Amino acid sequence: MISFYATDIGPEVRKRVSQILRSGWLSEGRVAREFESALASNLGLARPVSVNSGTSALHLALAVLGVGPGDEVILPAQTFVATGLSILMQRATPVFADINPATGNADPDSIRARLSDRTRAIMVVHWAGYPCDMEEISAVANERGIPVIEDAAHALGASYHDRPIGTWSRFTAFSFQAIKQLTTGDGGVLCCPNPEDEREARALRWFGIDRERDLPSHLGERAYRLEKLGFKYHMNDLAAAVGLGNLARFSETLERRKDITARYRKELAGIPGLTLLEEKQDRKSANWLFTIRVEKRDAFIDAMASRKVPTSVVHQRIDRNPIFGGPFAELAGQSEFDQTQISIPLHAQLSERQVSTVIRSIRAGW
Repeated sequence: MISFYATDIGPEVRKRVSQILRSGWLSEGRVAREFESALASNLGLARPVSVNSGTSALHLALAVLGVGPGDEVILPAQTFVATGLSILMQRATPVFADINPATGNADPDSIRARLSDRTRAIMVVHWAGYPCDMEEISAVANERGIPVIEDAAHALGASYHDRPIGTWSRFTAFSFQAIKQLTTGDGGVLCCPNPEDEREARALRWFGIDRERDLPSHLGERAYRLEKLGFKYHMNDLAAAVGLGNLARFSETLERRKDITARYRKELAGIPGLTLLEEKQDRKSANWLFTIRVEKRDAFIDAMASRKVPTSVVHQRIDRNPIFGGPFAELAGQSEFDQTQISIPLHAQLSERQVSTVIRSIRAGW
């Protein structure tokens, strides 16, 4: 049976988790810091601060920036609702920009058009793991001195202009949720190239207490005086052990996804009624999803289901949820993408035979 997603747990994970359980130290400690160091050295991430979810990482970035009531944050609607909710957590206002329907990623010109005196941050999403136009987006942001936050939940291992995603912007949030390319069960990191941002993020992720500076007193408790609202967002050592174990074969996972993607792009090209998304040579996708655009999408879904091939839109536009208020701007690129986008199975556990079945099923028509 072909699965749409798969949770990848390598053999090294069991050994590391067993060590943690025997140690009796389950909360955040040495292993979480070891995981952060490994992400920096192995994948080139800039000052990663480990947290308990990708959503926490996004919210933490906004909290470090001091975004609050009356502020606006620009984002695309093509994402999971967590992206927008992180803005509401700070009582700020989400402002939705349009996307390029050829990629599913935010349109730099649409971002520029939505800038205002109240814009405090620009949040972009690397849809399916394919990097946004970071050079153009950074130029838009720099015109006003506005920080960029990258929601890179799909994009661990991706790069743009030979630089890893996780080094381009003031903040980049990754997710290690169960079905991502690298999982910790649930978790994430916030990359902070600026050392002061990193220090602030480390404090705010644990109630606002700076563990490196606020040391235990003679009485046993840490000596601290809180001045900012903090959170319980730290990653525990058990989750970090899962991440370290899976990191050992992360390059193999990425390579397998890349190979499957290459087969799809080659063997699905030119099929009537099917359009492949853009692929530029100046960036490398993390290939979390393989999204295509199809005519008669409902018929396509039904035909694939009849052939035991699962499909999903994964996420639809979030801007029409009542929680985000309104009225909302018309987004032409988003509307075009909405009508045709669908994703087919892509994960490292797919066999060549299963990939062939997916391709054959699509080529059979709908």
